[in-house]
Amino acid sequence: MRNLQRQQGMTLLGWIVVLGLIAFFVLLTLRLMPNYLENFKVAETLESLKNEPEITRKSTVEIRKLIDRRFMINDVTSIDAKDVKITNEKGRMTVRAQYEIRVPVLGNVDAVTKFDESVEMIRN
Repeated sequence: MRNLQRQQGMTLLGWIVVLGLIAFFVLLTLRLMPNYLENFKVAETLESLKNEPEITRKSTVEIRKLIDRRFMINDVTSIDAKDVKITNEKGRMTVRAQYEIRVPVLGNVDAVTKFDESVEMIRN
């Protein structure tokens, strides 16, 4: 009984470890969140191509210009329109953005996020 009254909680060292872990994950979230927000913009850009009239009849140069304009408006900097692959086979057009972003976290430790977005359209 007397032993239970002496136990009061975590030590200072325990609190430092817990706060250090929380700080690390907050730092990681703050570093990686812009990557995911930019990926949402890339996916939105590719999805918006479906609403473009007669997109499947346009050349790859015209499609890249459309993508480049939308990337510029949405401030997408981690991928260029020239890096987007456009394939046109068997009546289907596929536009695919496959890229990775490397962000420094602490010192020489980097976090790498890989993204692969694609949209498929059927030729009319």
